[in-house]
Amino acid sequence: LNLRETAQNDPALFLQLHKPPILIDEVQYAPNLFTYIKKIVDEHQIAGEFWLTGSQIFKLMRGVQESLAGRVALLHMSPLSQREISGLPPKAFSIDMDSFVEDSRTVSAVSTPQLFNTIWQGCMPGIVSGQYTDRNICYSSYISTYVERDVRELVGTVNALKFNRFITAVAARAAQMLNYNAVAEDADIDVSTAKSWINILETLGIIFLLHPYSNNVLKRTIKTPKLYFYDTGLVCYLTKWSSPEVAENGAMNGALLENYTVSEIVKSYQNVGREPYLYYYRDRDSKEIDLIIEGDGKLCPLEIKKTALPDKRLIKVFEVLNKSPLQVGAGAVLCMAEQFG
Repeated sequence: LNLRETAQNDPALFLQLHKPPILIDEVQYAPNLFTYIKKIVDEHQIAGEFWLTGSQIFKLMRGVQESLAGRVALLHMSPLSQREISGLPPKAFSIDMDSFVEDSRTVSAVSTPQLFNTIWQGCMPGIVSGQYTDRNICYSSYISTYVERDVRELVGTVNALKFNRFITAVAARAAQMLNYNAVAEDADIDVSTAKSWINILETLGIIFLLHPYSNNVLKRTIKTPKLYFYDTGLVCYLTKWSSPEVAENGAMNGALLENYTVSEIVKSYQNVGREPYLYYYRDRDSKEIDLIIEGDGKLCPLEIKKTALPDKRLIKVFEVLNKSPLQVGAGAVLCMAEQFG
């Protein structure tokens, strides 16, 4: 607390006592530091002198945007990816057989029950490390202390009961097209509030939206985005799946697997500092592709299915992309098969 007081009330002295390179955690509690950090950055022009972290993203970003615009790189810290949990170096996902073969030498295969245990358990650092043994208490505390706090900071008084109904309604629609009216009705709030709270969850890094792929040729495509959580454990907690076995056999098993797969791919790009160009496809004829990866002038389509014996007809829908001005690259079905090929 003495350090925080010095940082806030005498930032010049604080930065004399603690010279860069320096990592300052919870920097949002000393917003007066930002102006002095800007001064040092402009004088020295040395990247990496300051590493700033904070758990209250809105206060943190306010200071960054007001004082450090154009001087910082922003790194998104999602819940842990499976590669991080397994102790493997970061690597962006790609549909490349050589890459799959290389990974197969270092990554142990898991069974479907083991995978759903991972999906149900979630990927919060405290849970993965074993620091918190009761996941229900961990997730309930996370919502009431972190999420509700940041929502209150932005919109003032929040009805905790309605907010819990809202985030539960959102979780029940994981890996589905976002319907603001349905979410608002379930949570007993108006549509504008639902949109505002969705934006807050997205900014907090709890959810992300996957937008549909379209162009001037593909005119029959749906325009509504799909909604995903970064952490499937939170989805399972909110939708009250009491065990991995129940989640695996429940009505949401396909959605949970899709959410897990898409979030892992997104995290794989974030963890190497690359922006993922990911979309889904759905048109008015109900033709759908779960995920499309755009890169190097190509579109690589993916289907995600909870099956060990995928039907070849699954990839028939990939043909709709032939109308796109971009070249169609390699496609794949991500499923529970015992070996790839």
